[in-house]
Amino acid sequence: MSRPDDEVSPVVETDPRFPSGPWTGFFLQPIVPGRHRMDLTLTFRRGTLRGDGHDRIGLFFIRGRYDLADGQCWWTKSYVGKHEIFYRGYNEGKGIWGRWESPTNTDWHGGFHIWPVGQGFHDPSKLFEAIDLPTPAPTPAPEEVATADPVAI
Repeated sequence: MSRPDDEVSPVVETDPRFPSGPWTGFFLQPIVPGRHRMDLTLTFRRGTLRGDGHDRIGLFFIRGRYDLADGQCWWTKSYVGKHEIFYRGYNEGKGIWGRWESPTNTDWHGGFHIWPVGQGFHDPSKLFEAIDLPTPAPTPAPEEVATADPVAI
């Protein structure tokens, strides 16, 4: 049986900031330096965010919300058989970035950035490929340099 809003709402989000599918990125943790990769599969639908993934800590599930008006997102990352982490971030068209924290351990907190796979944010090989270096202008031969009559100043 379908609900009345199923027929007017898309199956998944159509806003290009929130495509459902594979995402990747990293989190930062001050007590363990460096970027810690995470890979996720996310579904955005009518303000609800669901998904799963894995990182160096283990497998996890994602449950949360997002707001199209301001791009805010918030979710809980629940590691299988372990702890939970709270995430809060913003999507301004270049993935979601923000802060994460543990509800039980104040030493566990840091920043994060995730983006849809294929968009290449923070992928140095893609960033370098996208750079168009300027072509130097050819140096004119001496006979091509025009000379003008002197102008009184």
